Amino acid sequence: MSAVTSNLPQRDAFWTRVYEIAKNDRDVIIISADMGAPALDVIRRDLPGQFINAGIAEQNAVVIGSGLALAGKKVFAYAIAPFITLRCLEQVRVHNCMMKIPLTLVGVGAGFGYQDSGPTHHMLEDIAVLRAFPVIEIDSVSDSVMASAVAESSIKERRINYVRLDRQTLPDLYKAGHDFKPGLARLKPGKDITLIGTGIMTHAALETAEALGKKGIDAGVIDLYRLPVNAPALLAELKGAKKVVTLEEHFLTGGMGSAVAEAMADAGLAIPLKRLGLPTEKGYCYTYGGRDALHRHYGIGSEQIVAAIEAFAKA
Repeated sequence: MSAVTSNLPQRDAFWTRVYEIAKNDRDVIIISADMGAPALDVIRRDLPGQFINAGIAEQNAVVIGSGLALAGKKVFAYAIAPFITLRCLEQVRVHNCMMKIPLTLVGVGAGFGYQDSGPTHHMLEDIAVLRAFPVIEIDSVSDSVMASAVAESSIKERRINYVRLDRQTLPDLYKAGHDFKPGLARLKPGKDITLIGTGIMTHAALETAEALGKKGIDAGVIDLYRLPVNAPALLAELKGAKKVVTLEEHFLTGGMGSAVAEAMADAGLAIPLKRLGLPTEKGYCYTYGGRDALHRHYGIGSEQIVAAIEAFAKA
């Protein structure tokens, strides 16, 4: 097991686990697009033959990484989330999704992780765009324990996957050794309404459930941390649910809520569903003042979420 302690930044938990494995496996290669981090600097220092700085050239990082992976290496390509994904769509589509070359894209700053860097650094479309591609899996990480586990599974399984890490240090939701294979987990039971979150919004879902409890509404919480959706597991968790609400820090069009709606519709599960996220019609945001201010701008501030779900639950 990893020596990673709890409640680390997801980025450091992830790279610490990669380092632990890479020390004994010379096939593990990390390609950075000019990114630094305390845990990454340890890899750069101790394993220089397994670390490549591609510079601010994310497309090239994916091409180099795919070539190394084709030769049998276990490769990570790392950058700020919008740049390792949207900037590299053609490379990922051709080399990884078409040619099925295993590669792990690691993006830091999911959602509004780079809150004060403006819309170029906000990552609000990655789930919608990448889940349209065949083969690739999206790991929407919600705590440091999961970050460490995803690092390990990416190496052992040589998956084609995109890991979306939050910059904010969040409390752990899981204990070491948790089985993340199902792609989702029930974190709280509830008989009145079921909240489904992903990433940082899983934490918001738990806080919302607590607030709703004080209003007499018993809300359950599911963390949906991998896409495509494991439909059988999701439908099993929703058995007997009265109403469902999805929470995401992502444009509503094509996001996690859309994936849940598709799974429910395909199964003929006619449960009332409300999706809470960023209304696409509000467009990109040039408002500053921190993550909470950005949430309020889009209508997903904590009080706004509670009010919307309370109204939905009582409708």
